[in-house]
Amino acid sequence: MPLPPLLLSLFPLFPTPPELLYKSTSTFSLLLSRACSSLSFLDPLHTFPSTHIHFAATSFYRMAVSGFEGFEKRLELHFSGNDPLGLRRLRCDALAQVLDAVQCTVVSAVGNRYFDAYILSESSLFVYPQKMVLKTCGTTQLLRSVPCLLRHTADLGLRLRACRFSRGSFIFPRAQPFPHTSFAEEALYLEERLPPSLCLRRACVLPSASSHSWHVYAAADDDEYVAAASPSTFTVEVCMTELDRSLARGFFRRKGDERSGDAAGADMTDLTGIGGISPRALLCGFAFDPCGYSMNGLDRDRYSTIHVTPEDGHSYASFECTGGGEVIEWARRAIGVFRPGEVSVSVCVAEGGDEKQVWSATSAALEPLGLSCRSQAAEGLPGAGIVTYQTFTARGK
Repeated sequence: MPLPPLLLSLFPLFPTPPELLYKSTSTFSLLLSRACSSLSFLDPLHTFPSTHIHFAATSFYRMAVSGFEGFEKRLELHFSGNDPLGLRRLRCDALAQVLDAVQCTVVSAVGNRYFDAYILSESSLFVYPQKMVLKTCGTTQLLRSVPCLLRHTADLGLRLRACRFSRGSFIFPRAQPFPHTSFAEEALYLEERLPPSLCLRRACVLPSASSHSWHVYAAADDDEYVAAASPSTFTVEVCMTELDRSLARGFFRRKGDERSGDAAGADMTDLTGIGGISPRALLCGFAFDPCGYSMNGLDRDRYSTIHVTPEDGHSYASFECTGGGEVIEWARRAIGVFRPGEVSVSVCVAEGGDEKQVWSATSAALEPLGLSCRSQAAEGLPGAGIVTYQTFTARGK
C-alpha cells in the first residue's frame, strides 16, 4: 500500500514500512518527533501491527454555564475518487483547519490499514479512504467543518456522494451556538452549503414518547447510492442518560492524578468493564480532567466509540459501532456498563433491511437489562437506507 505524505516524512524512524499511519493537527505537529520516539507495536489481536501516538495533552474539558452538553452532533460523509488512500491523504494543516472550524483538537490517535481514529477534545473522528465520521459534543460547531472540508477534498480530486447529519435532543439547547440553535437552522445550513450534485435531500425528526427525539438530515447524489452497502451492515448509535451514580464515579480522576490522559484512560477502560464490550477490538481510551472519558476501538475495518459525561444532574454516555448482527449484543454490553435510566438506540441499515426485525432484536437485547421500550420509529433516507429509532426507560421509573 502506498504511504501517505505524513508517514513518508517519518519513514526514516521505522525499521520496516509500517502499515499504520498517524496525523496530528498543526497544534501538535511540533510534538510529533517526541511522539514517534515512543511508538510501540502493540496488536496481539490482529494480523498486522498497530501503533498509537500519544499527544502532549492531558486536560481538555469545556463546560457551558449551565453544564456540559453530552449529546453529540454526528456528521458522516461519503466520497468517491481514484486514489486508494483518498481522505487519508489529508495533510495535517488541512485537518487542523477543519477541526479549528469545529473548535476542537486532537488529543490521541491510532490507525490501522483500513482507517485512522482520532480522540478529540470533544468526541471522535474516523477517517477512511472514502468515508469520514466526525462526532463532537459540548458547544462545538460541527457543521462549520463542511465548507472547509469540501475545499480540501476537492483538492484531492474527491467527489462528495452522500451526507448524513444526526443528533439527539440537547440537554442544554440554549447553550448551542449557530448553526446548532435549532434543527431547522442546521438543515438550512447544510442545504445552502452542500453541492448541487447532492440532489436527493431529506430532513426528519423521529419522535418518541419522551422529550427525546432523533434529528436526521440526509442527502445523496442518486437513489442507487447507499452508504451501507449490505443489509447485514449496521451502524448503531446509543445515547444514555441518568447513569447509575456508583458506576459514573468510575469516570472521575483522582485528585492529584498527574498521569497522561492515555494512561488514566487505559485504567478506566479496564476497571469499568468497557474492555469486555468488543473483545477483539484494539481500544484506546482517554481520561479527561477532572472527569469524562472517550474511547475509540478498531476491529479491522470496523470502529466503535464511547464518550462519557459523568456529572450528577446531567450524566450522559454514548456508544456507537459498525458491524453485522453482533452490534446489538455490543450495544447491550455497553448499556450494561452504565445502567442508565433512559436509553435511545438508532440503527442505520441499507435499503432492504427490515426495521421490524431491528426493533425486535434491540428490544430483546435490552429487556433483560430492566429496560422497557417506550417508542419506536423508522424512516427511509437518501444515501442512508433505513434509520430506526427506539427509546427505553428503566422499569419502575
